[in-house]
Amino acid sequence: MTITNIYYYLKPFIPRKLQLFLRRVLISKKRAYYQNIWPIDEKAGRKPRHWRGWPDQKEFALVLTHDVDTAKGQSKCQKLMQIEMELGFRSVFNFVPERYRVHPELLYFLKNNGFEIGVHGLKHDGKLYKSEETFKQRAVLINKYLNEWKAVGFRSPAMHHNLEWLHELDIEYDASTFDTDPFEPQSDGVSTIFPFKVNSKSNQKGYIELPYTLPQDHLLFIIKKETSLNTWKQKLDWIVANGGMALLNVHPDYLNFENRKCSIEEYSAEFYTDFLRYIKNNYEGRYWHALPKEIAHYWSNFAIELQEDKGGMINSKSMCFHYS
Repeated sequence: MTITNIYYYLKPFIPRKLQLFLRRVLISKKRAYYQNIWPIDEKAGRKPRHWRGWPDQKEFALVLTHDVDTAKGQSKCQKLMQIEMELGFRSVFNFVPERYRVHPELLYFLKNNGFEIGVHGLKHDGKLYKSEETFKQRAVLINKYLNEWKAVGFRSPAMHHNLEWLHELDIEYDASTFDTDPFEPQSDGVSTIFPFKVNSKSNQKGYIELPYTLPQDHLLFIIKKETSLNTWKQKLDWIVANGGMALLNVHPDYLNFENRKCSIEEYSAEFYTDFLRYIKNNYEGRYWHALPKEIAHYWSNFAIELQEDKGGMINSKSMCFHYS
């Protein structure tokens, strides 16, 4: 049994306050050791070979994503959606099909207002990657929800990933990796701030991988207890300078929209609102703001065009930083 499996077996018996305390202690010890690769890993800024740039000569791509981990998080989705709409942004909301009842009316409301729907695991119990057999069994059900929700994107809970196994899913893109985040349970970063194609050994169609490139909100504001936007701003400015993809994951579960004291696992929604304003005030007109499915479609076309231009001799490794 792996350490991860042992942790998720014991997790229900560990009080949440103790879980957070242990993570804080662990991360505080790791922070100095990883300061050369977090929040910025300079290697991740390298552009893909044959890179032609973002649509309409935009300097960088901007992608907003939300993992809705619990029913409580689902109840906050409309407030989060309203903030983005008022500022002119759109995003994807990833729901867990079998952890809570996902309201069909919410899915309709989101889609009807230009947002995207994605699937976030199946049960969010840490067991999706327990074995290849378990993954294949759950993949059948995940594909059912992908089809029912007309979703084309997937993200694993806790950013666990096995990019070869993910070929079992009927997806156009996955978003279960990151450029650099040594504080994740599975901390193998892909070292790029650009999307990349994941080809299958069995010659299936493959899919596009979209790594998150801005630190997650839970790490910054719940675990590290940061009180400013400096880390997000620093990383965004670096991504812009390198012409990459700024992909952010914010959880509605942890947002406090009310004028009250935050619980141990909440932070003020003003942090997110202020960051969106920072993006808009400093970079409006310079970014391609797209939904994940639009990024995946663009990158897929980019791959096809390169293959045609080079007589089919270009593969995913030369188009991007292929994960291995």
